[in-house]
Amino acid sequence: MKIKVFPTKAELAQDAASRAADVIREAILRRGEARIIAATGASQFEFLDALTKAEGIDWKRVEMFHLDEYVGLSDQAPASFCKYLKERLIDKVGIEKYHLLDGTEAPASVIARVSAEIRKAPIDIAFAGVGENGHLAFNDPPADFDTEEAYIVVNLDEACRKQQLGEGWFPTLADVPTQALSMTVKQLMKAKEILVIAPDERKAKAIKACFDGPIGNLAPASILQRHPDTTVYLDRESAALLSPAAIEAFRG
Repeated sequence: MKIKVFPTKAELAQDAASRAADVIREAILRRGEARIIAATGASQFEFLDALTKAEGIDWKRVEMFHLDEYVGLSDQAPASFCKYLKERLIDKVGIEKYHLLDGTEAPASVIARVSAEIRKAPIDIAFAGVGENGHLAFNDPPADFDTEEAYIVVNLDEACRKQQLGEGWFPTLADVPTQALSMTVKQLMKAKEILVIAPDERKAKAIKACFDGPIGNLAPASILQRHPDTTVYLDRESAALLSPAAIEAFRG
């Protein structure tokens, strides 16, 4: 794992998008296709905007998988991650092959269908964030590091639900769903390369807990320390609590 710290969120997004675009283009050149996992949330806005502007990507050769979605939420709801991905990625670049998690369908059916697809071939690159509680996808602490399932139904803890409220996705805490469909930790860790985009001061405590201390399921994203090709993209604010020793250890 490597950590890269940038002066601004815009510089962070541009550098991460440049790397993502390189990986996608290389995979298409090598195999004729690229398989990616896309994250959502406020932390991904600038990154996805930069990625969709990257030149030389044949998006019709890109297959996209969805990281997580709320159980029971329609894809027409403002907070829907299906809606988010359609508007900010799929429709903007013309991705034709994608696997969204339908929050209104029976969870077992969604899990069976998308799990079968993601297991067909390796993932070239995954994009992820880090929650304010350290979650990875919607795997809140204590996260399940052991399940071999590709997707599971998870219960969202209060810190996670408050983050969604604070980001403006829901009008009240009572409106935030209590369950979600989430890619598992093990499935995400199978990606050949992972880019973690985690700007903003509100992420600083989680970044310190996950990357300036031991690996453990109470700081779910800490597991990324074991991944052979993960880069964590931080701005000054999100990196503010990291010790110089941690930054140096993961400089790469």
